[in-house]
Amino acid sequence: MNQTNVQQAHLNASGFMVLGRNRVKAISFTGSATAGYVTLFDTTVAPVTTATYGRSGTTITVSSTAHGLVTGQVIGIDFAAGTGGTATNGNYPITRVDANTFTITDINSGSITAGASMVYASRWLMTYDVAASDTFNNAPFIPENGVLAVNGIYAQMSNVVAVNIYYG
Repeated sequence: MNQTNVQQAHLNASGFMVLGRNRVKAISFTGSATAGYVTLFDTTVAPVTTATYGRSGTTITVSSTAHGLVTGQVIGIDFAAGTGGTATNGNYPITRVDANTFTITDINSGSITAGASMVYASRWLMTYDVAASDTFNNAPFIPENGVLAVNGIYAQMSNVVAVNIYYG
């Protein structure tokens, strides 16, 4: 029988939880008086938090100063709500338009006014939204063997008091 010891990491603000190849076996988080979220990225570099987006149909146009990305590169994105809705979080190949703009094709369609915020990094793993006044310890179920992170696990948090992951 092959057994892996499960370890735990804890944060009270956005940051790296662990580096290297690991599986997220479980997660728990505590919200605050204001609605928020926690997103886990598979990355060795802190996510870009200054980008904005808009969507027309399935085309999402992203503004990100000096993004340095190339056409075909896959990135993980967590979208905030904008006027008209929210784009679909996930991992997407980009099309470089210029040094400050790229596009992706969303798997869903709609219209979102340009200027909504977003966060992106090497690879998106999961996002959990937390309702306002949800100050309880939330521990959603992660099935089977967990979610594989190859590079490292970074937690991007907004209005979340604490997050714990259990990994191995």
